[in-house]
Amino acid sequence: MIILTGYNGFIGQAFLKKLDPDNVYRVEAEGAFSFLDQYEDWDKVELIIHQGAISSTTETDIDKIYQYNIKFSIELFKKAIEYSIPVKYASSASVYGRIHSEFGYMKQTVNPLNFYALSKATVDYWVQDHMDEFELVQGFRYFNVYGEGEAHKGHQMSPISKFTQQAKEERIIKVFEDSEYAFRDFVCVDDVVDVVLNNTSGSGIYDVGTGEPISFEVVAELIAKKEGAEIETIPFPVHLKDKYQEYTCADNSWYKHDYISVSDYLKNK
Repeated sequence: MIILTGYNGFIGQAFLKKLDPDNVYRVEAEGAFSFLDQYEDWDKVELIIHQGAISSTTETDIDKIYQYNIKFSIELFKKAIEYSIPVKYASSASVYGRIHSEFGYMKQTVNPLNFYALSKATVDYWVQDHMDEFELVQGFRYFNVYGEGEAHKGHQMSPISKFTQQAKEERIIKVFEDSEYAFRDFVCVDDVVDVVLNNTSGSGIYDVGTGEPISFEVVAELIAKKEGAEIETIPFPVHLKDKYQEYTCADNSWYKHDYISVSDYLKNK
């Protein structure tokens, strides 16, 4: 049996498509803590895939984030340690904060800019402190994930999905000013699932991204050309200043994978 948390989310749904549904125990957010108290078949669990979290980077309810992102994760991991169950869990590249591309590639350092990122960093630190106690534990710092199934995320959709929706519905793509200087490492959700499920590198915390960031401006131009839409520049929101990652780039040297590029993804849609 595989325990999957966050199964009804964007990335969780992508995992479900690759797993045998008859061999997956799905954990809902609303009953997460009850699950920990009531589940009795821990000795039959062969793997925990922990994808559940409050994932909004603008969430300000600190207690809510603590309960679901930190407390539940640690209690779940304690069960994994007790019953020697391997764990693969979602961390986030948001833990790195702001890294400026003009300095070229630099060793990533943890510098969270919001409560969500801080919660992910906190769990990573806990895992690192207890890594020797796990049968196996792998944390995956997802970079900017995009793909099919994002519609329910609203304003939290990736720029690729958001721009595509704007282009089709409004014929206008709205991008923030200076978007030519904002680079992200966009990684397709199908690649994320493949990398996580197939990683045999042992315990550790790993980046998951293409290692080839592109700018928001280029993404907008690719979609505008494909959909026959215009591009409109809008002011950058004041509340996001100093909380916005201007540049992300994964260190994927640890694992060889043929990632799909944004341009190829758009061609195939």
